[in-house]
Amino acid sequence: MKKQPKSFLISRTDNIGDVVLTLPMIGILKKKFPDSKILFLGKTYTKPVLELSGNIAEIICWDEIGKQSDDKIISFFAEKNIDVAIHVFPDKRIAKILKKAKIKTRIGTSHRTFHWTTCNKKVRFSRKKSDLHEAQLNLKLLKPLKIKTKFSSSDLAAYYDINIPHLPDDKKTVLYFDKTIAIDDFTDSSKINLVLHPKTNGSAREWGLENFGKLIELLPSDKFKIFISGTKAEGEMMRDFLNDYQDMVTDVTGIFSLSQFIYFLSKTDGLIAASTGPLHLAAMLGKFVVGIYAPMRPIFPQRWAPVGKNAHFLVKDKPCNKCKHALDCECVRSIMPEQVKLEISQYFDS
Repeated sequence: MKKQPKSFLISRTDNIGDVVLTLPMIGILKKKFPDSKILFLGKTYTKPVLELSGNIAEIICWDEIGKQSDDKIISFFAEKNIDVAIHVFPDKRIAKILKKAKIKTRIGTSHRTFHWTTCNKKVRFSRKKSDLHEAQLNLKLLKPLKIKTKFSSSDLAAYYDINIPHLPDDKKTVLYFDKTIAIDDFTDSSKINLVLHPKTNGSAREWGLENFGKLIELLPSDKFKIFISGTKAEGEMMRDFLNDYQDMVTDVTGIFSLSQFIYFLSKTDGLIAASTGPLHLAAMLGKFVVGIYAPMRPIFPQRWAPVGKNAHFLVKDKPCNKCKHALDCECVRSIMPEQVKLEISQYFDS
């Protein structure tokens, strides 16, 4: 591009983990064009994640403006004077709107047929068949901007460029079993504060409550304070499990908003989970994490491992597609709690 672009729109209207893994791309973009303004088209749900970024000047929530007529949305984007739009998460309606808003450069993957008529810069690659990490694949969309796109996944954590999570005073407390408690008071400074996030809302193959239970039993209570996190619905699904371990864990399911949960994670030391949003959030925050993965493409760690300076994962070293049409995965469940404990011990005892 001959003229330096002054403003970019990044469109990614999907979920937490996906958005987290887009932030390094934005960091690299900002390093190349430091004086540019970066706007992000996302969802209201992921706004607390985006607000952490030191590179995003404006967040636009698609679930809010998308309720308007196309003509109004086209006018809205036309007034933003955006030079470059990058469709990280393809959406047919958004692609059509941004073309009609006359954004000069519109970048998308050539594997979406609607991009053939809506994008004037198309990049050829397939996410589903690639061995690259999701965060690396995002970088391919920067190729038309003459930006270096080859980074190791371990190097990408340096480009998150996030601010320290904070909350307004009226959001720093939560109602916890009929008592108002400050979020800062949940953690214990004399112990390692470790979050276990057993459920995935169907987004990944789960390790299983039995394995999480054994891990809890393996971790000495005089050294660890263990939290169980999840949504309110997941907490109800785990009610028997939580009752069985009520003397060994602190149940924080369903009590935090997303912004409060991010703040809470920033006060803890680590998190253990399958391939879920909370795993990627904790990794982004620089926390020690262990992700537990299936070896099956495309959900394997080569594509979705957590990106962070203290991020780790465990996966069965074997090709397997048995769980392709089922959520239960024997490869994930066969990862022993002792293996996870070893990862924890090696990190915190070093």
